[in-house]
Amino acid sequence: MKIASYNINGIKARAATVRDWLIETAPDVAILQEIKTIDAGFPRELFEDLGYSVETHGQKSFNGVALVSKYPLEDVVRGLPGAQGAGRNGADDEEARYIEATVVGQKAVRVCGLYLPNGNPAPGEKYAYKLAWMARLRARAAELLASEEPFVMAGDYNVIPQAEDAARPEAWAKDALYLPETRAAFRRIVNLGLTDALRVRTQAPDLYTFWDFQRGAWARNDGIRIDHVLLSPQAADLLEDCQIDTAMRAREKPSDHAPIWVQLAA
Repeated sequence: MKIASYNINGIKARAATVRDWLIETAPDVAILQEIKTIDAGFPRELFEDLGYSVETHGQKSFNGVALVSKYPLEDVVRGLPGAQGAGRNGADDEEARYIEATVVGQKAVRVCGLYLPNGNPAPGEKYAYKLAWMARLRARAAELLASEEPFVMAGDYNVIPQAEDAARPEAWAKDALYLPETRAAFRRIVNLGLTDALRVRTQAPDLYTFWDFQRGAWARNDGIRIDHVLLSPQAADLLEDCQIDTAMRAREKPSDHAPIWVQLAA
């Protein structure tokens, strides 16, 4: 089972790019972030015409996540648990950033798609929301681990885990993506017993998933790795490969992210 994650930076702007990517790389499951549309505005037919079923958790103009799968999607959950009072200023969290479903291939795999808050400017309200969201994500991961079933927790984490995950780590020293508190919160999630799929496959340098549209970042390979695939122990046992589709960043009308994918024996 090939499971891919891709921050598309708006389905309306990137529909043709996403369709070409699906045709060329043929993931069994695609986890999409920043669809930037309400559910009714998502072009389901684009995916259904290619043989995918579709589940979305959308929001007007901002955020939004989706799962598209060649296998049936069962027991769909929209929204990260613990939303009550977890938004900014104590309101309920209504930002569309998380979706879950079970995909049944040769084995059943729980797939969790996420778009973690950016958190800038930090410190501040947005950064506090980011850290609180990460604490909720850790709690959800702990719940899923208790089931002892394979799960994949993938998406745009907006976290640079280590210095080698940035071409110029010093440029991010005061950014919410790289602050010590952010990296510590990410480690607390991983240290529950999850596996960073890319890093368990390779320690090679210059592996990035995001290049800013500004300042010629792509041309200079001034990238960062912020899109991650974390695997439960049961899913890690099934891992066969993990790669980044870097070439997608060079396409016409690209997203500022490149897809990352895993191949599981499932």
